[in-house]
Amino acid sequence: MKYLIVGLGNPGAEYTHTRHNIGFDIADFLSTEAGSFFSEDRHAEVCRIKVRGRTAVLIKPTTYMNLSGKAVNYWLQKESIPVERLLVVTDDIALPEGAIRLRSKGSDGGHNGLADICELLGHNNFARLRFGVGSDFPKGRQADYVLGKWPSDQLELISEKIKIAAEAVKTFITMGLNDAMNKYNKK
Repeated sequence: MKYLIVGLGNPGAEYTHTRHNIGFDIADFLSTEAGSFFSEDRHAEVCRIKVRGRTAVLIKPTTYMNLSGKAVNYWLQKESIPVERLLVVTDDIALPEGAIRLRSKGSDGGHNGLADICELLGHNNFARLRFGVGSDFPKGRQADYVLGKWPSDQLELISEKIKIAAEAVKTFITMGLNDAMNKYNKK
């Protein structure tokens, strides 16, 4: 069985370790933990890992956040992976820093990456892991906030939460979405 795990973010050094790139950070953690490496391919950096005998194709779209759907659609088709085995990992300003929520479907919540994926797939019925980045920004400064780096006093917490998010991804792969939600959607 193959799974497609999509870490959302923007390519380029200026976006590395920003709040908006938490999906990339979680994908990087999973690849490093598995001893695998990303390589450039069509519309994404791609890496394959094994999780208890199951193959996970990890991608970090190189299309920039607002065009993430192009990479997701391409890799679902290229790898012949059904949408039921797709998990999109994304930042979410509606959740406090480090909070993790898994969902089976839902609106894009104003997130341009999710909106593009919904548009290109033609529906919003795909699993997503939302990683809270908080919303401590003045009105009209959302873009600056999500494209900003984590404050140094939050780095330890975020690092621990990335590990937990990676475990949630592995649970999705091995046990399924419902078990992952039951285990990780705690208050």
